[in-house]
Amino acid sequence: MTTTASQPTTEVELAIGGMTCASCAARIEKKLNRMDGVNATVNYATEKAKVSYGSDVSVQDLIATVEATGYTAEEPAPPVRDATESRDEDDGLRPLRQRLVTAVTLAVPVIAMAMIPALQFEYWQWLSLTLAAPVVTYAAWPFHRAAFTNLRHGAATMDTLISVGTSAAFLWSLWALFLGTAGEPGMTHPFELTISRSDGAGNIYLEAAAGVTAFILAGRYFEARSKRKAGAALKALLELGAKDVTVLRANGTEQTVPVTELKVGDRFLVRPGEKIATDGTVVEGSSAVDASMLTGESVPVEVAQGDPVTGATINAGGRLVVEATRVGADTQLARMAKLVEDAQNGKAAAQRLADRISAVFVPIVIALALGTLGFWLGNGAGPAAAFTAAVAVLIIACPCALGLATPTALMVGTGRGAQLGILIKGPEVVESTRKVDTIVLDKTGTVTTGRMTLLAVHTTDDTDEAEVLRLAGALEHSSEHPIARAVADGALEKLGSLPTPEDFANVPGLGVQGVVDGHAVLVGRERLLADWAMELPEELRQAKSEAEASGRTAIAVAWDGEARAVLEVADAVKETSPEAIRRLRTLGLTPILLTGDNKAVAHAVAREVGIAPEDVIAEVLPQDKAEVVKRLQGEGRSVAMVGDGVNDAAALAQADLGLAMGTGTDAAIEAGDLTLVRGDLRAAADAIRLARRTLGTIRSNLFWAFAYNVAALPLAAAGLLNPMIAGAAMAFSSVFVVANSLRLRSFRAGS
Repeated sequence: MTTTASQPTTEVELAIGGMTCASCAARIEKKLNRMDGVNATVNYATEKAKVSYGSDVSVQDLIATVEATGYTAEEPAPPVRDATESRDEDDGLRPLRQRLVTAVTLAVPVIAMAMIPALQFEYWQWLSLTLAAPVVTYAAWPFHRAAFTNLRHGAATMDTLISVGTSAAFLWSLWALFLGTAGEPGMTHPFELTISRSDGAGNIYLEAAAGVTAFILAGRYFEARSKRKAGAALKALLELGAKDVTVLRANGTEQTVPVTELKVGDRFLVRPGEKIATDGTVVEGSSAVDASMLTGESVPVEVAQGDPVTGATINAGGRLVVEATRVGADTQLARMAKLVEDAQNGKAAAQRLADRISAVFVPIVIALALGTLGFWLGNGAGPAAAFTAAVAVLIIACPCALGLATPTALMVGTGRGAQLGILIKGPEVVESTRKVDTIVLDKTGTVTTGRMTLLAVHTTDDTDEAEVLRLAGALEHSSEHPIARAVADGALEKLGSLPTPEDFANVPGLGVQGVVDGHAVLVGRERLLADWAMELPEELRQAKSEAEASGRTAIAVAWDGEARAVLEVADAVKETSPEAIRRLRTLGLTPILLTGDNKAVAHAVAREVGIAPEDVIAEVLPQDKAEVVKRLQGEGRSVAMVGDGVNDAAALAQADLGLAMGTGTDAAIEAGDLTLVRGDLRAAADAIRLARRTLGTIRSNLFWAFAYNVAALPLAAAGLLNPMIAGAAMAFSSVFVVANSLRLRSFRAGS
């Protein structure tokens, strides 16, 4: 039962134990959702339940309900990143591996004797019984235990089918050996794939009981290993973080402490080659930071005092002192991991259908098996033939492949995305990428760098460009204006150092003036030069007009009574944006540029990246961006939106698919469906392509799982499928689904 809107809810994640198939997950989910004020989603692949509940329900109530259903539940322990983790995970598989080894070792000779008449010596059937008994009892015990637990709760799951099928085959064989004629010395029978008329007293099915158990255990074991491998990307993401940190105390001493003890406001030391312990701001030093493991960006980022840095990135250069701004669950790394895990715990619409089918599938199969038994007995086929067909129906019908179809693909897809700096918030996001046909791109910070940059220098014939940059850069370096910073940064990048002005004054609305190396320098609007009776020569006037026609800001530079140069400053287009636009078009998307800038600037940027003039929407107020998206949707389009600022949050939420640049604000990231950790628009194309490929994998998984059951059940009911072959095929179907999902690990950005 879903909570009402007025009732406050709390969310909890429970680790569920004892689930053996999708039917188990469906049962637990159904029981939890029957509780007042509870909305639960149980995921078989991740073995977790995500539950929201009201104030009238406690976590202990939820755990008690799960336990009353025959399973275990507990709040998961915090992630552990140490050397024992892999051993603990391996320990979890050890009992299953031991049962599998026992089953395979003992079942192989049983199957060989049953299939090869030449191996059927005088008392071979009694050796088969001796070898098969431990398989059907010890190795298959988890199936019998689960079936008994479910029976006590009036339910039937896949374990019920396996237990009933293998037990029936074993008990029939015992009857034939002790009370029938199968125990007589020299008894032989051929291995047949079809039914044959017989009274059953001379037939044993120990190979079916042992073989089915071995095949199913093999499927469960490799399925469990594959599920762990599918979630490896999330574990790898968590392991990126530093374990220890050197904190600088108030008295100037250094103290190494676990990163979990770090608090907001603490200052810590990061030496060259060390990982940055948590998100923070550089307060001392400068360096290059390698963020490739976290963002996929291969070029190190230069940072200095005042620049933000992200936890888990590597200090590739000098010594840094960083002040922690976020710790624990608030860091970008932790939030990335939480987004990935939430996505993996979700369910797509197609998977919900598969779960509903699994919930009613088992009783239907049992009824079908009984009907098959009655049909063949009624048609005079004999007990053995009827029994063979009925047991095959029980064994072939496993819906585990249906239960694994979506979760495994989603786990691998979202995990691979996290490695590439693409965070997918949930399965419904994957589904929505299929129908998107239009992608709206916010200009500033998405298509462009989001900061003013010096793009060009135009000089008179007798003026040296380096001299222009030296004098103008020195003067602008004393100003905090964004345009001034662009000029100063551009000059520093080319020259390396700048002189200190001997005099400096800011002229509000016009520019700056001062003295540099004995030269009286003016940098600013043309009006500033006019106030000093200076005019731009014709070549500079033309350069200024062309710059302004392209939407750039033109700055005049003069010294010693003469106009010498015009500088072009603008929000530069990212180098990768034109390629990103081409990739988006290849995906069948129409890119639209959205900006609050004037039309000249917008069209100039559109021309540079390859967006058609009719697909430019300029001079849009921040609060109206969502209305633009809504209008496009009203035209019948399915709209994706890419943005990075607070003013993009509403549009991201309004869009059918919101892609937030991870370099942007928290508001934008929270509003987006997909977060692109890299500040590279090409990641948007990669994200959509990955999501679509994940959706394609989910669909192919569901198709083959459905097709398998639809095709196999009639064959089994018709007596055309030996129970042992049925068990092998059933186990293979689950392994196939997981293996098909794991192919997503090979996804490459830009490929």
